[in-house]
Amino acid sequence: MTMGRRLGLLLMLSCIGVSVWWGTAIARRVPGGPLDFQAIYYGSRCLLEHHNPYNVSELEGVYRAGGWERPSDSTDPTRRLQTVTLCTNLPSTLLLIAPFAMLPLGVAQVIWMLLTAGVLLLAAFLMWDIGSIYAPILSGFLIGLLLANCELVFLTGNTAGIVVSLCMVAAWCFLQERFVIAGVLCMAVSLVIKPHDSGLVWLFFLLAGGVYRKRALQSLAVTAALALPAILWVSSVAPHWTQDLSYNLLVTAVPGGINGAGPASIAANIIGCVLSLQTVFAVFRDDPHIYNPLTYLLCGAMLAAWSVSTLRTGFSQAGAWLALATIAPITMLITYHRSYDAKLLILTVPACAMLWANGGTIRWFALGINTAAFVLTADFPLTILMILARNLHISTAAIIGQLETVVLMRPAPLILLAMSVFYLWVYTRRTELGARKELERKVTQELCPQVAQTSLSA
Repeated sequence: MTMGRRLGLLLMLSCIGVSVWWGTAIARRVPGGPLDFQAIYYGSRCLLEHHNPYNVSELEGVYRAGGWERPSDSTDPTRRLQTVTLCTNLPSTLLLIAPFAMLPLGVAQVIWMLLTAGVLLLAAFLMWDIGSIYAPILSGFLIGLLLANCELVFLTGNTAGIVVSLCMVAAWCFLQERFVIAGVLCMAVSLVIKPHDSGLVWLFFLLAGGVYRKRALQSLAVTAALALPAILWVSSVAPHWTQDLSYNLLVTAVPGGINGAGPASIAANIIGCVLSLQTVFAVFRDDPHIYNPLTYLLCGAMLAAWSVSTLRTGFSQAGAWLALATIAPITMLITYHRSYDAKLLILTVPACAMLWANGGTIRWFALGINTAAFVLTADFPLTILMILARNLHISTAAIIGQLETVVLMRPAPLILLAMSVFYLWVYTRRTELGARKELERKVTQELCPQVAQTSLSA
């Protein structure tokens, strides 16, 4: 192992150690432990006790049986109450968490945190392993920067830490053609828990064709095999669970809800803020009938260009990592995501390292874009931003105030948009150059076969 690889690996280990220590230290002060883990733990336990987890009163009854009390004196009672009593997890998530729900809460939390840290470190190492081929210190710096800002993953116990990690492990397995069965299982578990985190990564392998399409279809089959018994289980306990889940999702997404995109929502100015592009458009017009279509239109255009390029070009390792680097930030923008979901951006490190190794001016753009995206979606900077936002009193009545609000208080979606556009430009440009060279080669072979044969012989 070269000195550069040693330094990169040491930096990575040190940074995730900081996140685990700090995040769990803060989580121990929260009554009952990490909120998001409590939500899935008690939701699954509710099912095990043959109650409807999507019904607030039934779920709250299970909480109270475990010693939980309503947060009347909490600094943020509405957010805490909605987090723990409005179950928005899919039935398949509750099925996979069932083994944890059979254990005491304290024991289940420790195992969950160890599992999250282990899978996240594995995914980061695999992405660094690819990036270190081109730029080991740079890859270690970028991944270390992100890993040092994972406190919220361990503070909340959210499933995103495991979901995005499994998605990255699956991508490595597929592209390296190693441990393929493990990769299929990882992708399936990722899809079955949070399809909006790993769905577009899965779509790339479907569009890539060949053996990669086969891996995508295998993952989809395993996903269905996991989801079907979960749906049957929940349906037997709560026949109307789909209506209850829809209601819970609606309540959390309305203005003032924990997942709302508008400025009045609880999620507007907190550490784990919503990163989707809707939060930017909502500053100008807080109307979901406006900011949702605008977001889908812009992200849909980028997805269409990305899909066409993926279908047109022949497969290559370099092209695959560029395609994944493009889709990772778009995933964050198109629908509801928070800062812990943004750990999926580790998937962009191999592409950044390749561009850095190629030299030229573009290497500095790649480094700047990646560094800015990792910083502006990280836990420490978002904490500082949240503290500063409390003292800012910007009127959004005029366009100037709206622009100031977007730049000063919504920088994460803006840098994710810039990252998406940059990597999409690099990816489509490479695809166009490849298609042009292939066309020139075919024309040369058809019009001048003797010249082409001579060139090939040479």
